[in-house]
Amino acid sequence: MDQSVALYIVPTPIGNLGDMSSRAIEVLNQVSLIACEDTRHSGKLLSHFGITTKTTALHDHNERARAQWIVDQLAAGQSIALISDAGTPLISDPGYHLVSHVRQSGFNVIPLPGPCAAITALSASGLPSDRFSFEGFLPSKEKARADKLLALKEDPRTLIFYESPHRIEHSLTTMVEVLGGDRHVVMAREVTKTFETFLSGPVSEVLATVSTDPNQQKGEIVLMVHGYHLSDDEAIPTVAINTLKLLCEELPLKKAAAIAAQIHGLKKNALYKYGLESDL
Repeated sequence: MDQSVALYIVPTPIGNLGDMSSRAIEVLNQVSLIACEDTRHSGKLLSHFGITTKTTALHDHNERARAQWIVDQLAAGQSIALISDAGTPLISDPGYHLVSHVRQSGFNVIPLPGPCAAITALSASGLPSDRFSFEGFLPSKEKARADKLLALKEDPRTLIFYESPHRIEHSLTTMVEVLGGDRHVVMAREVTKTFETFLSGPVSEVLATVSTDPNQQKGEIVLMVHGYHLSDDEAIPTVAINTLKLLCEELPLKKAAAIAAQIHGLKKNALYKYGLESDL
């Protein structure tokens, strides 16, 4: 098999065209075919950079069906690039099934670094970035959205969501109801674009600003939530207790407490003390 034949994962700008890398342009010019989430949308970008490579559509509705066809093109010796409408492909965008199938078929998948709204927004948020969880879009239905946030309520990591402008007010309202109005959030809007803004503060205050300013309900939004913080007078999260109990079935309490603390970002002494007091 020709090792030079590959599927290239090529990030594109999330707003500012100046963020298109020279390597991305070079790859898009050299491959035989570019698989686009939307050929019309990507056509404008490719035209701007003078890229005339042939394109084909690959999106949520046809990805599974097109994956084998892409593999057939690779088998015929044609290298292919995958791009999404904006940012890094596969991050809340199509591509997972294609990449998995290409790898299983024995072909190289070569990723290029580049723009990603979640990481770009996080870097400027002022929230802890040593541990974070990208959660994509929250469910559109109110109950499902509340259930999702409830499941994440005691997660100690910074949580990152994408949100659409017509749902941002609803999502912030649900956060107030489930996480509490004091939970710190950062809302990044139109990152890298002309009207880029960051709103930071308790979620109740951010909601009030968004509700009274229609401009904050426009554009692409990254919503980041400070992780659950365990203060000295708070109980240990239920999810951590359950983990500790499971681990204690196989391990000594001290070892179980250390592992559970690492998993949930807690102090091992607090979990060890709980285990002793609970006779685990």
